[in-house]
Amino acid sequence: MGIVDHYTKRRPDAPPGLFAAEAAGLAWLRVPGGAPVADVIEVSETSITLERVVTAPASSSAAAQFGTALARTHDAGAAAFGAAPDGFTGQSYIADLPMSTEPTPAWGRFFAEQRLMPYARLAAHELGSTGMRIIESLCTRLSDGIYDDDAPPARLHGDLWSGNVLFTRSGAVMIDPSAHGGHRVSDLAMLSLFGAPYLNRIFEAYENASTHLPPDWLGLIGLHQVYPLLVHTVLFGGGYGRRVVAAAKPYL
Repeated sequence: MGIVDHYTKRRPDAPPGLFAAEAAGLAWLRVPGGAPVADVIEVSETSITLERVVTAPASSSAAAQFGTALARTHDAGAAAFGAAPDGFTGQSYIADLPMSTEPTPAWGRFFAEQRLMPYARLAAHELGSTGMRIIESLCTRLSDGIYDDDAPPARLHGDLWSGNVLFTRSGAVMIDPSAHGGHRVSDLAMLSLFGAPYLNRIFEAYENASTHLPPDWLGLIGLHQVYPLLVHTVLFGGGYGRRVVAAAKPYL
């Protein structure tokens, strides 16, 4: 896998249980034939030690291999939309923000109640009254099941931006998850948000390997990006609020 030695992340100010949640997510994401994840050596309240990932330039073949393997990871499934990794009862996080993991039978309701509205409230000042109304309207449509489909809950990485996919000489390795049960397009949308290398090859291989993608999945990328854009609005402010509104509007 291209992994040697070890690497320790230390944070004396880490939110309680942050590294335990990361370790549980990595363990849950490790499935036969799935996308490789970094091995956890040791975890404490203030640090996590992983086997070191030796990076190398990305390649088209490695990207395709990752896309196929990611579909298998997703297809390993989850207990419900919103569910935490199996056996994990602690607090989950997205970055340093607490993240709800309440099992929910329908994806749209879960996404509205646990992924959009909590962070929209935290970002209300940046969104403004018009932006909040747009998110509230979108959440109503989501809760009504407008964007639900028949796909079962996927085993998501949950924070799959390009920086959390490390290419090595033998493939790609995932790190730093925000793992939970959700819609498989959410991970694909996160990959697209900040431009993963050879993204089209990842998508093509994933689509060939998956039996659960909705026919219009590419058109839903923007919908699933509303959540990470809200998180970035809470964390960084700036122009992210405008990007949230622009991403949400086409789905009203």
